[in-house]
Amino acid sequence: MRSLTSKMILVAAGTFIVAISAINARATYGAKISVDEPQYLLTALSIAEDRDLDISDELAEERYLPFHEIPLNQQTIDLNEDGQRISPHDPLLPLVLSIPMGIGGWVAAKITLALIAALTSAVTLWVAVRRFSISSHIGAAVVGLCFMAPPLVSYGTQVYPEMPAALCLITGIGILTSPTMSRRGLVGLALTVSALPWLSVKYVPVAGVLAIFALVKNFKKDPKNSIAFGVVLLFSGLIYLIVHQKIYGGWTVYASGDHFVDGEFLVVGNNPNISGRTRRLSGLLLDKEFGLIPWAPVYFAFIPACISLLRSKSKDFVVLLSVVGTGWAVATWVALTMHGWWWPGRQVVVILPAAIVIMSLLAEKSRRWFRFIIVGGVAGVISWVWLAIEASTGNRTLVVDFYETTYPIYKALSWITPDFTDLKGGEILLHLLWLCLLAIFSFPEKVKKDSKKLEETPS
Repeated sequence: MRSLTSKMILVAAGTFIVAISAINARATYGAKISVDEPQYLLTALSIAEDRDLDISDELAEERYLPFHEIPLNQQTIDLNEDGQRISPHDPLLPLVLSIPMGIGGWVAAKITLALIAALTSAVTLWVAVRRFSISSHIGAAVVGLCFMAPPLVSYGTQVYPEMPAALCLITGIGILTSPTMSRRGLVGLALTVSALPWLSVKYVPVAGVLAIFALVKNFKKDPKNSIAFGVVLLFSGLIYLIVHQKIYGGWTVYASGDHFVDGEFLVVGNNPNISGRTRRLSGLLLDKEFGLIPWAPVYFAFIPACISLLRSKSKDFVVLLSVVGTGWAVATWVALTMHGWWWPGRQVVVILPAAIVIMSLLAEKSRRWFRFIIVGGVAGVISWVWLAIEASTGNRTLVVDFYETTYPIYKALSWITPDFTDLKGGEILLHLLWLCLLAIFSFPEKVKKDSKKLEETPS
């Protein structure tokens, strides 16, 4: 335990240091903090100073100017005759950031997020070692490098609920996979599951997966506490809906947004093309600008790791695959877009700690994969530090033109990965080649057996 604790501290410290390297980086050329981020900070400021969610006075007084020098897209509509305006973003992140925002402004808010990222990395390492029996040496290397690489490190300072949600999810997995689920554990799990929707409604599916697994696991052993757990979650969901109806005027926060005046569920898209969105299944990994692999090659190990875990048929690991699959499905078919005015990978950040545990299991089994993960992780860490320096010196930004970075490894990988915004002709061929490459590395034994059969077949 002493060795594990020291490694957790080391991983957390590394995550924090690399995250804050981008604290002064510009999101756009007109702002250090842009797009949805100012909405969270203005709401945090309103909670700190006014004890409410109404940001109409903060908007009128242009309190965003210290971090957003140009006019701000207000995103909200007047909710009543008094001109009340409430940001169309769930309130838990602003609540968490309210004290640091009130004391030290946007810098303190970003430092708080970096600390949350550091805590998330430490918890992920603890879960990997204590719940899935991964060597602390391998776990520290894999978890540390993945958290110091994008996209996780980028959301260690970008003001979005992604990292707090990742912390809730990996904490929930740690509680759920305990050999004996105590009453205290159920209380902790109820809190983490309940917190996820208050960070964003898009986290309801993964929260639901944790809740279902908890009920299935414990109902026979402890039906009374399991029923109490279910009742608490139902009550929590009811409170969520009532509060949103009363404050935001709808079932979700989007009812207060100026982009959704024709219906809050337009956030999913107007007549969404579900079949067209299916390309995101691989695009979330492979897209030349918004895929995980070009920025952090370590994620090439993700699919082989999932296949390896699936083939192991271990019941203990079902929760990992279920959570990852659910989060990936939401990012594929529910999210409005895979691309956007944010750092790549935002839609899957919530499930990446679970994905890292899965990759750690692969690294435990295979020395070759462990070496690849180390090399791919280091390449990812350098990509973020490189871009952070560029964006802090006015040469690039984290939202507008990050893909024009001069980092050579990203430039090389983006040249050979497909553009999923225009998946035609040569882009389709590139896509197929990458899928074949992933299949070859995911089923190496199958490829070897088939090639051997081919050699033994008489001509």
